[in-house]
Amino acid sequence: MRSRHDMPFGAALAPTGGVDFRLWGPAARRVELALDAGVGMPPRLVPAACDADGWWECHVADATAGTLYRWHINGELLVPDPASRQNPHGVMQPSCVVDPAQFEWDEDWTGRPWSEVVLYEMHVGAFTPEGTFAAAGERLEDLARLGITALQVMPVAQFPGRFGWGYDGVLPFAPQPAYGTPDEFKHFIQQAHRLGLMVFLDVVYNHFGPAGNYLGQYAPQFFSETHASPWGAAINFDGGGSRVVRDFFIHNALYWVQEYRIDGLRLDAVHAIVDRSRPDVVEEISRAVRAATRGRHVHLVLENENNHHGRLSPTPRPGRFDGQWNDDFHHALHVTLTGETRGYYHDYGREPLNLLARALTHGLLYEPSERQPGGARREPREAPPQPLGTMVNCANNHDQSGNRALGERLGQLVPPGAAPLALLLSLLTPATPMLFFGDEFGTDSPFRYFADWHGELRDAVRRGRQREFGHMARAADGTPVELPDPCDAATFEASRPDRAHARTPEGRRALQLVAAALAVRREHIAPRQPLLLTGQHTAQRLADTGLRVCWRYRDGQILMLEINLGSQPLHVPLATPPLAQARELLHHAWPEGTPDEVWPAWAARWLMGAPAV
Repeated sequence: MRSRHDMPFGAALAPTGGVDFRLWGPAARRVELALDAGVGMPPRLVPAACDADGWWECHVADATAGTLYRWHINGELLVPDPASRQNPHGVMQPSCVVDPAQFEWDEDWTGRPWSEVVLYEMHVGAFTPEGTFAAAGERLEDLARLGITALQVMPVAQFPGRFGWGYDGVLPFAPQPAYGTPDEFKHFIQQAHRLGLMVFLDVVYNHFGPAGNYLGQYAPQFFSETHASPWGAAINFDGGGSRVVRDFFIHNALYWVQEYRIDGLRLDAVHAIVDRSRPDVVEEISRAVRAATRGRHVHLVLENENNHHGRLSPTPRPGRFDGQWNDDFHHALHVTLTGETRGYYHDYGREPLNLLARALTHGLLYEPSERQPGGARREPREAPPQPLGTMVNCANNHDQSGNRALGERLGQLVPPGAAPLALLLSLLTPATPMLFFGDEFGTDSPFRYFADWHGELRDAVRRGRQREFGHMARAADGTPVELPDPCDAATFEASRPDRAHARTPEGRRALQLVAAALAVRREHIAPRQPLLLTGQHTAQRLADTGLRVCWRYRDGQILMLEINLGSQPLHVPLATPPLAQARELLHHAWPEGTPDEVWPAWAARWLMGAPAV
């Protein structure tokens, strides 16, 4: 099977031979296609014709797959194609014509239902020493065997430099060449599919990166004249010329799910997308993807700090999304275990265990509200219960480590015994679970912010990190330490999880725990997701550190969690047990024969049964 997404942008092989090239440049006075003529040779210029809407186009009969080209704007500026499928030598270098149909896909893969999703967030560059799609593909079998069902790949859209998180991309249709070619990315995806793994891709539609983007020179309509973003110029989704801008990003979403057979998209920071039109572009993307992928399980996930839960639906619906990263769960868990209350943790500092209990039973904690400088909400209000399957819960992700001064993972911040419970809480509830790469074997490698900036931009980023985090850069004993330089390759290298740790006794125990938890999820939780009720779940606080949580299903069954998130055993008064004929699904640090009224320190157990009469 061959897959290609046709779009009005970029370069496309013509049915009768040659290549058609199109560029939207309404502010350009003259545009030519500059065909690469080899090292040291001036490009061959082909005039492009313009229509009344600002579309420039030309046909080159002798161009083919592999042809290198740029656009020549107003006789003075050479720019890559903003819809380039491949830019092999960097974002400021020529684009390359690609034949999408040269890759052959398996025909029998249609994805997996949302109820089976177990996400694994990974950064391709840091996942292996080689940092490539090919090297990452060699490790997928281990993840499938562990019980992972979906890879959450951090952005691969091309960005400047040798390394970076990927959220400052400027060529959204071109995979980062440091990771591999378009076909190598497709091969990685096909390898995943053959192992039963879905592939979700992180996409960024709220801004372009600060270096290597030339759209403002010939298509300023891409940027809003009235809105701003935290990262500079906001994308224009609701002003003059915004129809073409909206289509550019809608086609990008369709491109990944059709041409690359991606199984899910995670839309980054949609709270930073300002669009007053109705339907807004976020809803329009969902509608377009749903319509284009009928017969497949293609999932849509949001990052949305504003908790607009009206965008979520427990069943696939045009305009709606399957899930949202639940920061409320993470933050309540983090504060419960660490006691940190700075910045956006401020809203979770009062009775954090109670907030964690509510996140486990209700999903989101807070309704949409404005935020103060530093991240705290101005007027926090409780959110109504959400279908728990739409919540993507994790104990850690790229933001939560990378936005720290030293990039520590949760395991380096909590008391001994706490980290396994945090991991289990993210895996064994009715919420959709996500692991951050390396956490499955308890790595102690940090995950830091890194970006290969140069010149003034590098200096500005260094100053910004120092201003924001310099006072927090301290060793475990409180001694001040030097803040890692985000533009130093050593910072990137330090963010690779040390695979040797997986072979230590601690690493093997962590892997065994994750495998056991995901086996329980696969057998007892995932199949029952369609029966899960909403708003009927309860949590009981027991002493200072204990919780008993009951999740209820339409057939009367209850999944119960008893957990002690403390370093001392709890003595719980005996009462009528919530479950009759309960069967234990899993326990951690809860020895056989422990009296019912004693809950060991840092221990948990999961049970299933009917309610007691």
